[in-house]
Amino acid sequence: MTVTAQNANHVSVLLQEVIKALMCEENRACKNPWFLDGTLGLAGHSKLLLQEFSKLGIQANLCGLDRDPDALTRACTNLEEFKSQCHLFESDYASFETILPEIHSPLFNGVLLDLGVSSLQLDVAERGFSYHKEGPLNMRMDKGYLPQKEAKPWSETAYSFVNKADFNTLKHVIEELGEDPQAGRIARAILDKRQEKLIENTKELADIVYYAYPAKWRANARNHPATRTFQAIRMYVNDELGQLSRFLDKVIDHVAPHGIIVVITFHSLEDRIVKQKFKEWATDCICPAHIPVCICSHKKLADNLTKKPILPTKEECIANPRAGSAKLRIAQKIG
Repeated sequence: MTVTAQNANHVSVLLQEVIKALMCEENRACKNPWFLDGTLGLAGHSKLLLQEFSKLGIQANLCGLDRDPDALTRACTNLEEFKSQCHLFESDYASFETILPEIHSPLFNGVLLDLGVSSLQLDVAERGFSYHKEGPLNMRMDKGYLPQKEAKPWSETAYSFVNKADFNTLKHVIEELGEDPQAGRIARAILDKRQEKLIENTKELADIVYYAYPAKWRANARNHPATRTFQAIRMYVNDELGQLSRFLDKVIDHVAPHGIIVVITFHSLEDRIVKQKFKEWATDCICPAHIPVCICSHKKLADNLTKKPILPTKEECIANPRAGSAKLRIAQKIG
């Protein structure tokens, strides 16, 4: 099966591999399979999935979630031909259980997460995700902002984080989520600049990070020195690792027997969370090795179909450079 999907500057990553996994033999035998796309975006994967099932005479149903209202609006347009089969909600994917009563709580035959930031967000300067374009320091995927009394990490904007966080917090976030060896220098440079004036936009932050890097490092860097810092701040303000962990803890209970769970990650910490959860699902006992008799009562829930992640081909990476760090893992709930 060879399929393609492209919308404006957005190209769906690992598209053929995702469609092949979700169209497993058991799902093709269903009369009306249900799918959950927790990171709908512009609906590239989901639209192709509905089209391929339609070719087989199967009316598949989609529950699509996205916390970005702009993406959801575009997705509605892209899925117009399948309007009666689609139930779309403005929601983060970790809160998927809150919308189940509205679709009569089906068990899903397939679940998809395509993590990371979308082209739609990167290419709009006003969203503040990109160091290539000058814009406000936002980086919120939902574009919203909660009152300070309700503030949590994911209710902040990049502006509030950069201008309020102390040295240790800045260093920790850039070091852990950005995996940047220059985290200490960058955090110190941010604090020094804040003594002069508040950091207002993406260009200012990118310049601070650029000059915090040693000259030799800048000369030899493959990417802009701000790449990892911007990634770290985005992941922090959107609580991306927390979202993923909470979702995986709950979703297996809402998957039908033989249902498929597909996750595309773009960060080593994300991939580690998925790898560990899939391993846990595929294991009967998860007690520590030093305990001689099982006391956890854990039972195997799924088969791990990808002991090693599926990577994009060289051709895909050339055609879509943003696919370069993608990793795909697949699990199938046992019958």
